[in-house]
Amino acid sequence: MAREAPEPIRTVLSRLQRHYRSRSTSPTSTLVHTPHPWIRALGLTAVVLLGAWLGLLIVGSVRAPVGPMDTTMTLRPSLSGGTKINVSPLGALELDSHVAPVRLDVDVDQLDPERSQALVEHPERLSGLQDEVAHDVADGTTELAVRSCVAVVSGATALGLAVYRRPRRALAAGGLALALLTASGISAYATWNPKSVLEPKFSGLLSSAPSVVGNARSIVTEFDVYQKELARLVTNVTKLYDATSTLPTYRPDPGTMRVLHVSDIHLNPASWHIIASLVEQYGIDVIIDSGDTMDHGTTAENGFLDPIPDLGAPYVWVRGNHDSRTTQAYLSRLKNVHVLDEGRAVTVAGLRIAGFGDPQFTPDRSIVAQGDPAERMTGIRFASALRDQARAGTPVDIAVTHNPVAARETDGEVPLVLAGHVHHRETEVMKHGSLLKIEGSTGGGGLRAVQNQRPEKVLASVLYLDRATRRLQAWDEITLGGLGLTTAEVSRHLPKDNQPGATPSPTPSTRAPSLGTSSSPTALSWDRRQDPRKPFWR
Repeated sequence: MAREAPEPIRTVLSRLQRHYRSRSTSPTSTLVHTPHPWIRALGLTAVVLLGAWLGLLIVGSVRAPVGPMDTTMTLRPSLSGGTKINVSPLGALELDSHVAPVRLDVDVDQLDPERSQALVEHPERLSGLQDEVAHDVADGTTELAVRSCVAVVSGATALGLAVYRRPRRALAAGGLALALLTASGISAYATWNPKSVLEPKFSGLLSSAPSVVGNARSIVTEFDVYQKELARLVTNVTKLYDATSTLPTYRPDPGTMRVLHVSDIHLNPASWHIIASLVEQYGIDVIIDSGDTMDHGTTAENGFLDPIPDLGAPYVWVRGNHDSRTTQAYLSRLKNVHVLDEGRAVTVAGLRIAGFGDPQFTPDRSIVAQGDPAERMTGIRFASALRDQARAGTPVDIAVTHNPVAARETDGEVPLVLAGHVHHRETEVMKHGSLLKIEGSTGGGGLRAVQNQRPEKVLASVLYLDRATRRLQAWDEITLGGLGLTTAEVSRHLPKDNQPGATPSPTPSTRAPSLGTSSSPTALSWDRRQDPRKPFWR
């Protein structure tokens, strides 16, 4: 027979039974499990990290001037830290500047013309450019640090309040966010590596930068020379901008159509500003680009083309030997752009324009270049396409191709042929009467110009065509000094059949208060190297 439990134990058991019996029979009874402390800590950490990231994303960036450039500085969550400098559209460079869970992103937005012009007009300021840049960077990073602290704490606190609905938990989230940011700052300070600038990692088009700018260690050891050259390079872009804003304008007859011929831009971002200025000042009806807009034809370069729809006029383009099929496909999707190839023709601004892309893509070293024979064959095919257009009752007014070798094969099939490729101007009346106009480089040779001993000039032409006959009446050749030069020149030319004593032509009338005026078809140039106040004729 089992022994009975002592009286005190029986009393305790009886009370426990009544307690659990009452809980199980109560209609509102539920079984509540308290989360494990580790789970609570992980949940709070997740809320803090997400809130901090949202805070940085929304308000964690600072726009700061650095020397003559406008930049945007931002802190981003990162597993390895470091600094990333984005230079659109050329690519980016990365520095192993520190080890911390945050990365500093610096986006170079634009060159400020006013600050650059100040350097042009006051060369003595170049000696203080290094100190100015260092001061600007210090101010920008200090403001970024303060803004980031506010953004991180505010984001974590706000998300904590939304998730937990308890002020104490929300404040705990904000405090933990501040502690994590402080720890990140201490880690970045402790691991700061100022020598990381000697070993940058380049991406995009900047991957070729070491071969262009030289060894980084020589830049450090010869910094005085590089400082002056860099400042001069930056300010020369502003000189180009200033030159286009003072170009003499021409007001043609109302029956005249205006075509801007550009070529061989070769990835020079200053070209878009120049083209847009010419379109506005000359009232351009259509822009014709005879190719080599790119340098390597890679997908990474495509973003360079994005300003084209905003240039103010329809853009007609043919492929050059530095433009890939990828480039052509990207351009064909842009608004207000007409890509011509295989002899295709379009009517733009009342002009019938046909084009044929270059058959060769020379940056691809895996394919042996076919040279002039391939260009001649392309020209023969182009001439056949032009004849087909004429037989169909839609004769072409202007034919466009990149290489002059191909262009010469169209002689006699069209009144006017435009080409590029050779980086200098040529005008030729061919054997069967077609006028061939070869444009130079509107990009001044592009990025490769920095490698030349003598910089290439920026070249473009404005063509004036009669609206009724669609024949060339006159053209202006516009020449801007390349890097290191400060000249601006506009010259008026008339074809032989439109010179005085022949058929009437638009009355030349150039106006440029800062350059001088002329009503005769002579070249007008201005050279600041001789006297910035004195124009001269030639």
